[in-house]
Amino acid sequence: TQEAATRKVTVPDAEVEARISQIRGQFPTADAFNAALAEQKVTADQLRADARSEMLVTKVLEAEIEPKVAVPATEVSDFYTKNPTQFQQGEQVRASHILIGVPQTADAATKQAARTKAEGILKQVKAGGDFAALAREHSTDPGSGANGGDLNYFSRGQMVGPFDQAVFSLQPGQTSELVETQFGFHIIKVTDKKAARTVPLDEVRPQIQQYLENQRRQAATQAFVESLKTKIGRAHV
Repeated sequence: TQEAATRKVTVPDAEVEARISQIRGQFPTADAFNAALAEQKVTADQLRADARSEMLVTKVLEAEIEPKVAVPATEVSDFYTKNPTQFQQGEQVRASHILIGVPQTADAATKQAARTKAEGILKQVKAGGDFAALAREHSTDPGSGANGGDLNYFSRGQMVGPFDQAVFSLQPGQTSELVETQFGFHIIKVTDKKAARTVPLDEVRPQIQQYLENQRRQAATQAFVESLKTKIGRAHV
């Protein structure tokens, strides 16, 4: 029976000790670990007992729940078919940029100096300069500068207005004029574009699978907890 299977779930001592070692490893020294135990008024034996109980609960839940969460391929396909709007992907663009940052509190002289520097870099780009190398040398964007300015793929609306308008007006291989945003001055180069499309099932199958499994796991866990409450209630009658 399920109850018999549950009673057979145990936590080996080695797993408990591994968990204790993991907890101990969060402290710089053994003395710091022992001091934390003393502060919480917890002995090492109590910590082991608590760890064993926590791990046992996890194992019981896994034994009871995991066999019930498997999702057949047909259910994944059905979800995909019945929810077409969830798999519509708008036009995407891949672009790189060079940002010459300007603080929003900058005075006119500082802003002009940044513009002048950006204009100089733009001339180098238009003269055939290596965009990625110039981005690594000059861009103040910490997220993309080290990667040659690459921003990977993004959709409309993900970037600030002026940047968004400029980048989606360009074709692959084209470079913008200076684009000013609240962050400073950008030089943008589009490297690829993807038309709007419906994402194929094979691309989203893993995500759908995980989503449906999580739903089943939550439902099975709730049902198991409710069944335990019922059994405990009957035991006290």
